[in-house]
Amino acid sequence: MRHNKKNTTSFGVKPGPRKALLRGLIVSLVEHERIKTTLRKAKAIRPLAEKAITLGRKGDLHTYRTLFSKYPNEKTVSKIIDNLSKRFKDRPGGYTRIVKLGNRKGDLAPKALIEFVDYKFVPSPTKEEKQKKKASPEYNKSRKLQAKKVEEKKKVLRKIKSDSRKINR
Repeated sequence: MRHNKKNTTSFGVKPGPRKALLRGLIVSLVEHERIKTTLRKAKAIRPLAEKAITLGRKGDLHTYRTLFSKYPNEKTVSKIIDNLSKRFKDRPGGYTRIVKLGNRKGDLAPKALIEFVDYKFVPSPTKEEKQKKKASPEYNKSRKLQAKKVEEKKKVLRKIKSDSRKINR
């Protein structure tokens, strides 16, 4: 009979650093809406993220203060209450998904991707799309304007430096 059964893993660290680690992962997940981490960490933060969103559905001052005491980051708390809880208003639970990515190269730790279920993936442009963009006349004009601004800044800095050298002689 095991009396000291734990619900979460300790990650081999004391409670303070473990709490800070989980807090940081939650803040990153809310900020980026998708993070890549180890499978154990993803499984550990999943219930915390889901409870935070469920709590954020109330949206009152007490909820704000409770979430702020757990995750002391104003942007995170306001995003949970204003954005995420409204997006998942009709959903009874299960706001996150964990996708296994295989093992890490160095230590063979299992990697996972944890993201919100309504996350919309926007693929980065291909090489052909980038080349088309570079060939467009608007792109060339903007590059020339940027180059002119950089040159003007360099001239101003050169003048300031030469003036200061004259004064300091």
